[in-house]
Amino acid sequence: MKTILGLDLGTNSIGWALTSQDFNNKQGKIIGLGSRIIPMSQDILDTFGKGQSHSQTAERTHYRGVRRLYQRDNLRRERLHRVLNILGFLPEHYAEAIDFLIHPGQFKELSDGDYEVKINYLKNGIKPNVKQGFQFLFMDSFNEMVEEFRKAGNHNRIPPDWTLYYLRKKALGEKISKEELAWVILNFNKKRGYYQRGEEDETDSLKMEEFHALRVQDIIAMDDKNAKGVWYNVILENGWIYRRQSNAPLDEWRGKTKEFIVTTQLDKDGTPKTDSDGEIKRSFRSVNSEEDWVAIKAKTELDIERSEKTAGEFIYETLLQNPHQKIRGKLVRTIERKFYKEELRLILEKQCKFHPELTDRELYSACLKELYSKNDAHRNNIKGNGFVHLFMNDIIFYQRPLKSKKSTISLCGYETRTYKTVEREQLESGEKAEKQVVKTEGVRCIARSHPLFQEFRLWQFINNLKIYKKEFQADVDVTILLLPSEDDIVALYEYLNTRKEIGQKHVIGYLVKQRIILQSEKGSYRWNYVEDKVYPGNEIRTQFISRLKRIGEIEPEKFFTKETETHLWHIIYSVNDKMEYEKALGSFARRYNLNESAFLENFRRFKPFNRDYGSYSEKAIKKLLPLMRMGMYWAEKEIDSKTKERIIKIVNGEYDENIRDRVREKALKFESIENFRGLPTWLASYVVYDRHSESVDNTKWKSPGDIDKFLSEFKQHSLRNPIVEQVLTETLRVVRDIWTHFGNGKEGFFDEIHVELGREMKNPANIRKKMAGRMTVNENTNNRIRLLLKELINDDEVEGDVRSYSPSHQDILKIYEEGVYQGVNQVDDEIEKIRKNASPTTAEIRKYKLWLDQGYISPYTGKVIPLSSLFTTDYQIEHIIPQARYFDDSLSNKVICESEVNEVKDNRTAYEFIKAEKGRIIELTAGKTVKLSTVEQFEYHCKRYFKGNREKLKKLMSEDIPEGFIERQMNDTRYISKMVKSLLNSLVRDERDKESISPNLLPVTGVVTAKLKKDWGLNDKWKEIIAPRFQRLNIINGSQEFGYWDKAINSYRCSVPDDEKKGFSYKRIDHRHHALDALIVACTNRRHIQYLNALNAESVNYALRDSLLVKSSQGHHTKSMLLPWNGFPVDALTALKTTLVSFKHNTRVINKTNNKTWQWVSRNGELKKELVPQTKGDNWAIRKPLHKETVNALVRIRLKKEVPFSNGLKDWKNLEDKGLKKKIRSLYKEGKDEKIIFQYFKQNPYMKNGKPVERLVI
Repeated sequence: MKTILGLDLGTNSIGWALTSQDFNNKQGKIIGLGSRIIPMSQDILDTFGKGQSHSQTAERTHYRGVRRLYQRDNLRRERLHRVLNILGFLPEHYAEAIDFLIHPGQFKELSDGDYEVKINYLKNGIKPNVKQGFQFLFMDSFNEMVEEFRKAGNHNRIPPDWTLYYLRKKALGEKISKEELAWVILNFNKKRGYYQRGEEDETDSLKMEEFHALRVQDIIAMDDKNAKGVWYNVILENGWIYRRQSNAPLDEWRGKTKEFIVTTQLDKDGTPKTDSDGEIKRSFRSVNSEEDWVAIKAKTELDIERSEKTAGEFIYETLLQNPHQKIRGKLVRTIERKFYKEELRLILEKQCKFHPELTDRELYSACLKELYSKNDAHRNNIKGNGFVHLFMNDIIFYQRPLKSKKSTISLCGYETRTYKTVEREQLESGEKAEKQVVKTEGVRCIARSHPLFQEFRLWQFINNLKIYKKEFQADVDVTILLLPSEDDIVALYEYLNTRKEIGQKHVIGYLVKQRIILQSEKGSYRWNYVEDKVYPGNEIRTQFISRLKRIGEIEPEKFFTKETETHLWHIIYSVNDKMEYEKALGSFARRYNLNESAFLENFRRFKPFNRDYGSYSEKAIKKLLPLMRMGMYWAEKEIDSKTKERIIKIVNGEYDENIRDRVREKALKFESIENFRGLPTWLASYVVYDRHSESVDNTKWKSPGDIDKFLSEFKQHSLRNPIVEQVLTETLRVVRDIWTHFGNGKEGFFDEIHVELGREMKNPANIRKKMAGRMTVNENTNNRIRLLLKELINDDEVEGDVRSYSPSHQDILKIYEEGVYQGVNQVDDEIEKIRKNASPTTAEIRKYKLWLDQGYISPYTGKVIPLSSLFTTDYQIEHIIPQARYFDDSLSNKVICESEVNEVKDNRTAYEFIKAEKGRIIELTAGKTVKLSTVEQFEYHCKRYFKGNREKLKKLMSEDIPEGFIERQMNDTRYISKMVKSLLNSLVRDERDKESISPNLLPVTGVVTAKLKKDWGLNDKWKEIIAPRFQRLNIINGSQEFGYWDKAINSYRCSVPDDEKKGFSYKRIDHRHHALDALIVACTNRRHIQYLNALNAESVNYALRDSLLVKSSQGHHTKSMLLPWNGFPVDALTALKTTLVSFKHNTRVINKTNNKTWQWVSRNGELKKELVPQTKGDNWAIRKPLHKETVNALVRIRLKKEVPFSNGLKDWKNLEDKGLKKKIRSLYKEGKDEKIIFQYFKQNPYMKNGKPVERLVI
C-alpha cells in the first residue's frame, strides 16, 4: 500500500487528501481530507481571474507611491529654500516662515491664527480685519503687466498671479529682482514636464491620431434617422465635416469650440487614404484625457514649437490675446520636460549677468556645503559647475536613477560564478564584526532581446523543425526529403532570420517559392509545431534592418555584423536617460560613418525592449550556439577549449569520469569534431555540460523542518505574482502540517504526491482574461437554454421527455442552437439581442423558438433535424473525434446526427468515416433509410455551415488527430506549473534520480478529474451532501423552489429559482469541494492519464482497458472507469461529512515596524551610507485598510432633463426657467396650494415665443 497525497490548488484554496492505496489490487482507504482557505476579497479574485496580477497590498502600494511623489516634491522645495536663503533671494516674510536650523528648508509649524505663507503675498498688517488681508508683493511688475494688457485692448481686471507668466517672459531679456527670480525658480519645481525615454512610436503606422480644438460653424440635420437618433453634419472652421448621430438637437454647438481626436487612415507610404469622392478618410471621436493624452501632448508641443517661444512666453502671449483662456488642463496640459528645462536655462543664464551672487564661487561652495555636508564625493564632483547646473540638474530636474532589479532575473542552470562578499555577524560581546566569505550562485540569464539569444532561439527552432506530409493512414515525416542538405537548412535559416514572426504559412510558403513543393500541394504539408500559432523570429534584427533601410545610404544586411548589432542593441537596452541616449546614438553613427541626423531620426523613438529573459545565461549560450550552427555559420574556432576536449574524448572513446555513458550513447554516430554541428539544444547541452533536463539540485526534504527552513529563506515577491506566491507558500505549510500530524515527521512518509493546478493558476494573464469573457457568455447561454427547455416542455408539438435539468438535454440543445445560428447567412438584430440576454422574457423565448424551427442539418447525411424530434431516441450527440482515441468532451467536438449513423461511425473521426462510407444507405427505425453524403458534399456542407466555428470545422476536416490538439493537451511547462512541481518534487524524489521531476510526482489535469468524478458517482454524492441546505430553504420559504424528492432517481433534486441562477454553482457553495477534488486527484494514477491521452495507440488502449474500464453484462468494455476500490463513493461521502474547513490566519491589522533608513555611518574613519534599523522607540503600523474609502459630504450635481409641464410644476424649485419659478413662488406666497396652481396654468397657459410651453427643463 502506498501513502499518496492529493492536492488541488486554486487561487485562494488548497484541497488535500491523504490516502493509502494499492492500485493493482483495487484496495485503499482515506486517511484524511481537508480544505485550507486563504481569505481574500472577491474583487481581488475577480481581478486575478480577468488576467491582472493583483496584490492584496496593491492599494497601499499605490498610495505610498503618491506620498513619495509629494515627499520628493517637498524635498526639492526644501533644498531650493536652503540655496536661495544663502543667496539672499528669499523675501523677508517668506524666509522668516522657514526653519533653517532644526529642519532645514521646511516650513515652521503653524500655530493658531497663523496662515500658510505665500512667496508672492504679504500679510496686510494695516487692515487686519479686512477680508482681503494680503497684498501682492511684486506690484511694480504687476503694473507693468497691466499696462501691456491695456495696450492690447484688454481693460478687464487682471489677476495678480498672472504676473508669474509676465516675469517668465521678462526674465529672458531683462533684469528681474532677486525675490521675483526666487518665485520663478520655485514655480519651476511645481511643473517639471513629462520625462520618459520610452516615448517611442508604438502607434499604428497605417493611421494617424491628432488632437484638434475646432470651432463649429454650422449644424445640418440629415434625413437619416433611426431609433438611435438623427444624423447631423457638423461643419468645422477648417472645412472638415464631422458626422454625428444624436437624439437631442445639436443647435447649441453652433459657434462653440469642440475638442476631437481625429484619426486619418494612411497608405503604406504614409499618404492619407481617400474615399470614392476623393475626400480624405477621417473619423472623429471625443477626447478622453486619460487615454488621449499623447495626442494632446503632441498638439501642445507643436503649437509651442511653431510659436518659436518658450512655454512661459507662449502662455503669456495667449493670455494677452484672450484673457478668458484657461491655462492649466486646457492651453498647456502635459508637455515634454525639455521645454521647461530650456526655458529655465535661458532665464538663469540671462539673470547671471544681472545678479553677481549667481556667479560667486564662495556662495556656490557654501551652498554645496549646506546640501552635501557629508557626501564629499558628490560635492567634489560638481564643484566645478555653477548655479545654473545646481538649480537645473541637481535640484529641480534631478532624476533619480532607476533601482536595479537584476536580483529578480532567473539564474542559469548551467553556469555559476564565485565571488567574495563581506558579511557582518554579531559577537558574544554584542559588537558586530565583518568577515569575508566566498559564495557561489548561478549566472543571471540573458535578455531575450539580446542578438545572441535571438540567434540561439532561431537555430533551436530550425533544429527542432519537422515537415509532415498528410497521408491517408498517418502523416509522414518528409523533412529530410525537402531539406536534404546542410545548405538547404542554412538557406531556410537565412530566410527566417529576416522575419519578425514565423508561422506555418511562412515555412510552407518558402518551400513553395523555392519550388521544393508544388503550389497545388501545399495544403498537404504541415509542420510539427502548433499549426495555428505564430512563433517569434529574429525580432530585433528585423526592426534594426527596417529602420536602417529608411536611411538609404547603406545595405543593412551587410552592415550588421555581430559587433555592430550587439553594440546598437546595448545602447537601446542599457541607456535610460533621453539626452544620454541621443548622444550614444550620435556616437554610434559617427563611429560607423552613418548619416547622423537620419540615423537619429529613425532610432530616437525606438521602443525600449521588454525586460524579458531567457532560460540560459549569455555565457552558456556562447558555449551551446557553436554546436547548433550549420554551414558557413559553423566554425571550429568558436567552440570553447573545454568543450573541444570533451568532444575529442567522446570521439576517441577516451575515459573521463566527467563524461557519462548517457552522453556517449547520444553522440555515438559522430566520428569527428566536424560532425558536432546542427545539434538540437538537448544534445548540445549533453556535449557541453553532461546534462540537459536533469536537475543539478537533488535535494530531498527529509523532515518537516526542511520545509520550515525553505520558507524562512524564501524571498518574498520572487515569483512576481503575489496570489500564486501566497498559494504556493501556504501549500508547503499544509503539507508540513499533514506530514507532522499523520506521519509524525517520518522520513519518506509520502510515497507519491498527485497535484492539480486550477486553470486560473497555471494560465497566463491573457488566457485568464479570455476565459473570464468566455465564462460570462457561457453563463448567459446556460440560463437561456434552461428557459428554452422549460418552454419546450409545455410545447405539445415537441416529442420526447424534455428535461430542463438534464445536462445531456442542455448540451444537445446548445449544439442545435449553435448549428442553426451558424447555418444562416444573416441573423436578425432581435435574435442577436436575445442571444446576448442572460434572462430573456417569455415572449422573447417564444420568438427564439420559432427561429430555431429552421432546423439543424446533420453533417453526415445533410438531412434537417427538426426541433420537435430533437429529444427523441432518433438522434444522438456524436463526438467528431471519438473519445476512445482522444478525450475531448467540449462542444467543439460534438455534433448531432441520427442514432443509427452514430453506431456505424463507431471509433472513426468524422472525415475518416465519410471517406470510407461515402454514399452508403443506412436503415433507420420505422423502415426509413438515409444516405450518407459524399466527401465533396460533406466538405461543402461543413465549410458553409460551420464557417463561424473554426475549431469545430478543423476537427470535422481532420482525418487524424490534429497536431495542435496534442500539443495543447500535453503542454504543461508553464512557469507556475514548473515551480509547483519543483517544490513538491523535493518531498518525494529519490536522491539517486537525476531527472528534473521525480516519477513519484504526478501532475493531473482538470479534464481527467472531471471525467473520473462523473464515472465514480461523486457528483451525486456531492448533491447528497448539500441537499439539506436546499431542503431547509424550502421550509423557510414555504415552497418547492429549491428542490424536490425525485422518485425516478430516489434522490433529492436540488434546484435554484431562475432569478438566482446567474453566477450560482452547486459546487462552490461549500468549501469541502476542494477536498473532494483533491481526493479524486489522489486516486488518479498514470494509467488513467495515459488512457485518456492515448492518441491512435490502439495497443495501449486494449492493454489498459481491463484494468480501468467497467465491463457490461455482455463482457464489453463501457466508457466508465472502475472505482479505486469497492465502496469508494460511500467512503468519500463519510469522510466529507466529517471534514472541517480550515482558514489561514489573516486577522493581523497592526504590527511593529521594521524601519530602516539610509544614514551616514563612520567606518574606519570614513563616512559610508548604510541602512540603519530604527531603534528610537517602538512604532506600530496599520497593515490593511480599516474601512473602505467614503465621501466627505453629499454633493449636488446639476443634471438637466426635460419633463412634462405638470411634472415640472411639482418640482418647481429645480426649474431652469427663472421667470416661471418666480411666478410659481409668488402664487404660493398668495396662499394657493398645488392643486389650485395646476388649475391656474390650465386656464392661463405659460407662453414662450408666442407658443404655450408643454415641456420644462429641470
